[in-house]
Amino acid sequence: MSASPTAAGRPAGRGDRTQYLYLAVLAAVVLGVVLGFAAPGFAVQLKPIGTAFVNLIKMMISPVIFCTIVLGVGSVSKAAKVGKVGGLALGYFLVTSTIALALGLLVGNLLEPGSGLHLTQALAKAGHAQAAQGATHTADFLLGIIPTTLVSALTEGQVLQTLLVALLTGFALQAMGAAGAPVLRGVEHLQRLVFRIMSMIMWVAPIGAFGAMAALVGATGVAALKSLAVIMVGFYLTCIVFVVVVLGLLLRLVAGVNVLALLRYLGREFLLILSTSSSESALPRLIAKMEHLGVSRPVVGITVPTGYSFNLDGTAIYLTMASIFISQAMDKPLSLGQQVSLLVFMVIASKGAAGVTGAGLATLAGGLQSHRPELVDGVGLIVGIDRFMSEARALTNFAGNAVATVLIGHWTKELDHDRAHRVLGGDLPFDESALADATAAGADLPPQGGAAPELANA
Repeated sequence: MSASPTAAGRPAGRGDRTQYLYLAVLAAVVLGVVLGFAAPGFAVQLKPIGTAFVNLIKMMISPVIFCTIVLGVGSVSKAAKVGKVGGLALGYFLVTSTIALALGLLVGNLLEPGSGLHLTQALAKAGHAQAAQGATHTADFLLGIIPTTLVSALTEGQVLQTLLVALLTGFALQAMGAAGAPVLRGVEHLQRLVFRIMSMIMWVAPIGAFGAMAALVGATGVAALKSLAVIMVGFYLTCIVFVVVVLGLLLRLVAGVNVLALLRYLGREFLLILSTSSSESALPRLIAKMEHLGVSRPVVGITVPTGYSFNLDGTAIYLTMASIFISQAMDKPLSLGQQVSLLVFMVIASKGAAGVTGAGLATLAGGLQSHRPELVDGVGLIVGIDRFMSEARALTNFAGNAVATVLIGHWTKELDHDRAHRVLGGDLPFDESALADATAAGADLPPQGGAAPELANA
């Protein structure tokens, strides 16, 4: 996933440390590939290193899912206070996320990026015991969603049970209103703790990537590199098609705005995202630029921050394509019914998943564990290329939120179309110095994850 929720305002040094982590992962991947070719027999024996990293990720699945869902449902109540704008935005986010997930499933089935690897035979056969314990009947499956106690879902690692408890908790806090606010703040603090632990775990990613990549290449040779290249290229092309074709067509037909002109207008923000691998680093600039474009401040103030938790189109595509890749690579393809069920799960679980680096891996592992537990070990296959795919995820998420802001502004009649065309045509350029001065003076840009000041008490 993208960087932490404080990415936009964290000190430069901390961001630099994250860049060192990414470089270390890249170096580990290269070393793993070299070792896999040079000593395949020994490299395959390093699989437990990758498995250990995956187990650390699995350890965090339940707390990540619980915190993000509870806070996500809590933010819905805040958004509902602004009436039409909040409800329209949430409905739009749900539709576009579902389309993105479906597109990821379609492309994943067409490309079949993991076919031919046969990792089940080539590597140690882990997870069969878990699979044997799975529910065999629909009734067993449905009853299995209900935990023994309210907290047992969190301690036993049952993802669907965690999801149920999180939804019940979120809706209960929402119904409690002001009385539930202290509990919600407590969950926010818990989420910070969980994400801090996840950040610590991600510093072990180079070791996990080395072991997983060495074992993968040692077992399958060139076929592994070809498959990884296929899923990366396919993912990038899918993201481009989604933004340019799906969102572009919607933007043109509904609001009469050219998506390429909008993307060009946000060019500097895209460069910032590429340098940080986080769409959240450009959040304050997106707010300022959308207002300059002609979208009213109330619409921008609720749509942009809410979109950063609920409108993660790039992440949606990634989750489904990665799931299909892992299932095919392990010779355990997902049936159509399981893919649809997984899509529904991802629609819910991906909401509010814009946490720290690694939350995406936890959500991916959670989806697989809830449907096919024996596939969770395959998450290690994605670790080595996750950094490269995170760039496209962040860019797609950002573009999706920009398009959403324009569309919501149009639907609520809070978009100045004449000004928008003049801005995108270059007649009214954005004043970078004004933004710099406002930032230095502490202007009242909406805080990340919250509404604009005038909406906070609406």
